[in-house]
Amino acid sequence: MKVLITKISCLLLAMLFAGAAFAQPVTVQGTIMGANKKPVEHVTVAEIDADGRTIHAVKTDVEGNFVIKLSSTKNKLSVSHISFRSQVLPINSRTTFNITLEGNSRDLGDVVIISQRKVDNGNVAIPERELTTAQSHIAAKDLEEMQATSIDQALQGRLPGVDITANSGDPGAGMQIRIRGTSSINSSNDPLIVVDGMPYETSIPSDFNFGSADELGYASLLNIAPTDIRDITILKDAAATAVWGSRAANGVVVIATKRGAIGKPSFTYTNKTSVSKQPDAIPMLTGDQYSTLIPEEYMNATGAPLNTQTIKEFQYDPNDPYWYNNYSKNTNWIKAITQTGITSDNNISMTGGGEKARYYASLGYLDQQGTTIGTYLKRISTRINLDYIVSDRIRFKSDLSYSYTDNNRNFATNLRDLAYRKMPNMSIYEYDEFGSLSGNYFTPASNIQGQYLSINTKSELQGTANPVAMAKEAKNNIISQRITPHFNLQYEILRKVLMATFDVQFDINNNKSNSFLPQTATGRPWTETSVNRAYDGDIDVFNVQSKTNLVYTPKFKNINHSLITFASLSTYDNKYVSQEVLTSNTASSVLQDPSSPSRTQNGEARLVANTGQTRSIGLLVNAQYGYKDRYIINAGIRGDGNSRFGPENRYGLFPSASIRWRISDEKFMKPLNKNIDDLSFRASYGQSGNAPKYDYTYINTYSTFGWSYLGQAGVYPSRMELSNLKWETIVGQNAGVNLSMFKRRFTVDAEFYVNRTKNMYFPGLQISSINGYSSVDMNVGTMDNQGFELGLGVTPYKTKKWQVDFNFNIARNINMIREISDLYPRDKGNIEANGQYKTFLQVNNPFGSFYGFKYKGVYKDLQSTIATDVSGKNIVGPTGQTIFMKFNYPSIGYTFQPGDAMYEDINHDGNINYQDIVYLGNSNPKFTGGFGASVGYKGVWKLTTFFNFRYKVDLVNGTKINTTNMYGFDNQSTAVLRRWKKEGDVTDIPRALYRTGYNWLGSDRYVEDASFLRFRTITLRYTAPKKITQKLKIKNLSGYVTAENLFTWTNYTGQDPEASVRGSDPFRVAVDYSFTPPVRTFTIGLTGSF
Repeated sequence: MKVLITKISCLLLAMLFAGAAFAQPVTVQGTIMGANKKPVEHVTVAEIDADGRTIHAVKTDVEGNFVIKLSSTKNKLSVSHISFRSQVLPINSRTTFNITLEGNSRDLGDVVIISQRKVDNGNVAIPERELTTAQSHIAAKDLEEMQATSIDQALQGRLPGVDITANSGDPGAGMQIRIRGTSSINSSNDPLIVVDGMPYETSIPSDFNFGSADELGYASLLNIAPTDIRDITILKDAAATAVWGSRAANGVVVIATKRGAIGKPSFTYTNKTSVSKQPDAIPMLTGDQYSTLIPEEYMNATGAPLNTQTIKEFQYDPNDPYWYNNYSKNTNWIKAITQTGITSDNNISMTGGGEKARYYASLGYLDQQGTTIGTYLKRISTRINLDYIVSDRIRFKSDLSYSYTDNNRNFATNLRDLAYRKMPNMSIYEYDEFGSLSGNYFTPASNIQGQYLSINTKSELQGTANPVAMAKEAKNNIISQRITPHFNLQYEILRKVLMATFDVQFDINNNKSNSFLPQTATGRPWTETSVNRAYDGDIDVFNVQSKTNLVYTPKFKNINHSLITFASLSTYDNKYVSQEVLTSNTASSVLQDPSSPSRTQNGEARLVANTGQTRSIGLLVNAQYGYKDRYIINAGIRGDGNSRFGPENRYGLFPSASIRWRISDEKFMKPLNKNIDDLSFRASYGQSGNAPKYDYTYINTYSTFGWSYLGQAGVYPSRMELSNLKWETIVGQNAGVNLSMFKRRFTVDAEFYVNRTKNMYFPGLQISSINGYSSVDMNVGTMDNQGFELGLGVTPYKTKKWQVDFNFNIARNINMIREISDLYPRDKGNIEANGQYKTFLQVNNPFGSFYGFKYKGVYKDLQSTIATDVSGKNIVGPTGQTIFMKFNYPSIGYTFQPGDAMYEDINHDGNINYQDIVYLGNSNPKFTGGFGASVGYKGVWKLTTFFNFRYKVDLVNGTKINTTNMYGFDNQSTAVLRRWKKEGDVTDIPRALYRTGYNWLGSDRYVEDASFLRFRTITLRYTAPKKITQKLKIKNLSGYVTAENLFTWTNYTGQDPEASVRGSDPFRVAVDYSFTPPVRTFTIGLTGSF
């Protein structure tokens, strides 16, 4: 027994020592390669215990090498990368590992090695080398230095064929995005936004206006924090967008957010602090100069001096303290409503996880004060992305995002325009009859500029509104809350062959608009309906989307063949409910709620409610075959159904096909392959459908008459049933070239495309009312968009210490109307009225074309007003009398006088009329693009610059129209100081005329070339080297300074050349309405990880 006990004791002791030895720390090292035998960096190598928990993790370097210190050889080694299949390896006694990674069947990542990088279109990931369609890609790291509050703002000018223009420089104003031009006249032209594989609703119902906002004013992408973005892909051609169906007819912006990685919890904190200033305003007349202009204007028009006894705004009598003190100033109204904008943007994120579960969570807070008093944007955003590996075949993801946005805007839609025109001799604050400041804003009930007559739902001010009072006292606030849960289940039916994914997303979006116009801002009597006007609007949008994908990737014995087949079934159900209430005449300006005791305005409803629902379904089947990675062909067909069509035409089929030929792999290219990495040609063809913007268009609707019979209101059919309304179809053809040379130190991506929109949807076609209807909606019309896109990337210098990169992109889109219904109005605009242009929709002319007169200058004397024929001889009447130039329309017969504007008499008949209207331009830019350069040193210092441009775009200078017309009592710019005053004066500015004459007709005088080159950003970044971060015991630390919109080179004479076509009216053109221009911003940023 003693011997047995001794043996057992020795055995246990040996096992103990062996266990201790087995559990001792050990250092292992190795190299990780891809399937192409090239090293892969940023691979996570982690030690995990028996429960799958991560003990310690490292990442491979640029050569694929790693070294990790393990706590126990009992544990296992986990090797993972988002674009490769994860591996778990036993350690045992090994100290060296040489590992080859296998590709994933469905990749959501962005690999640094180009041969492995895959591009995800939101449904399926395809290696970049195998793409057959037109796509552009940008990583979030390229945008991180910018003080961009929304994604569209950050993308401006950086991607070819993506034209983004600012609606305003105020916080939350949003941007207008157009991919390859305008494809529809009356349907939506906005691209589809896809976030983490699911569409992200960015539009609002067309019948809800937020009281003072519109669709363009609603910054739809503000709910996505830029710091949460990993990368962005733009799908352009019809073959690429086909996977998303009818909602993607205008292109797709695919956004992938950040996800968790194996390792201990890692925290990253980012702070951006910015200071913003508006560019210099247009110089305006001082109070003294204004006081000289107005009497002259009145004298020229009436022949009599201005009666300052009745028009006391120009009396300047010190014995009348009230009028003298309130109307003897030199007020700079633009300066009075302008402030320095301060922005603080803070974000903290956490990432980590083990082999079974990974997480990414972020919390951000943005506080942006606008450069116009009374404007700000505050946003709280949070996101939680979780990834679970349930088993070796099942994966589950759950994403949750929430945002709260508080956007305060000026009550006046365009307060800056009001400030430009406000009389400068008027005081901001009121003086009483004793000459003492009263402490109130000076808001007279009426003065020479008029009176506060009314205000409609668009907040267009009339009369004497004090700009400062409007900025500080009037209220216009929009609060949005949005929560989006998204769930994804992946099931690998057959290992590495057949994968099924199931997605469902709920999107709950609430927007509340609240505005209040107090009596202190209007100055009107308390008995009027424009006093204490309160508005509340509320809209709840709820949509449910689902998507089921099946991806089949068979493995062939012959590796020269590859096949990916893909099927997708998607559903979309969107519902909204909105309420609006509008009241006025509350008892006090403190009572700002519409529910307070009050009465409704004349002609305005107290309460309005709307509800609507849209449903759609789509089925896609797609396959891509490759041979030797050299010849690749993709084909698919998608069926879409949409509830906005009648039962007869609710469904549509849209095919697509594309090919890629990698010519660089051909034998005859071998002599050149030393320098050529890749040379490929692509071609694609596809169709996509576009649905109307409105619901229930196929249903006959009824309205009530404005009068009654026997106490009952009559009912009549107001809209015809449109059961035959069809899909607008966009037929796209694309050809592309991809070239990469010198190990990707020189890259070229070129695209050529032709897109045709058929069966265009035209509402309101005029028909005879004899059948009970005066208009009908129909599919009649064709429009083309064609052009090219070019992107270049160059790394001219690269050493171990230095790297210099350069990028450039340019795009050209030509829009042309090819067919239009004879029933549709061809023109719009009252050209015989001052300040108006004629807009036409004409075959073989572009959308956005406008017409007017040719401006020739000013009639310097009476002799110059004599009409002449083609040969230059004076035109005489029947009795030999002298004929003077006239402006003739059916109700107008004005004879031009010395000092009046001179317009070109095209047909030399002595009359300026409709026969002298000519084409002046269109609102489509000829070229758009951007370019930039970066210089890096030792991976520590980096200087980055970026410029964006628009070339040859015609813009109506609305600010110039309003500030040089000298037609009323509005203030004018200093340009009018060179106005015509007496015979013989040679100038380009006509004489001042009060409420008469035609000195500011719509002409090329106000049409300017708004081409510009903008110094968009310059950034100097410092990234602390490892020796510093190790001392500080943190992972990463970097800081930077950025300047945005430093300079703009342009010949445009307005405040800023960047303006969009606001609204969806097909006759609208780009006009500079004096909205807040893009601001100059200086940012200091700091990012630290620990």
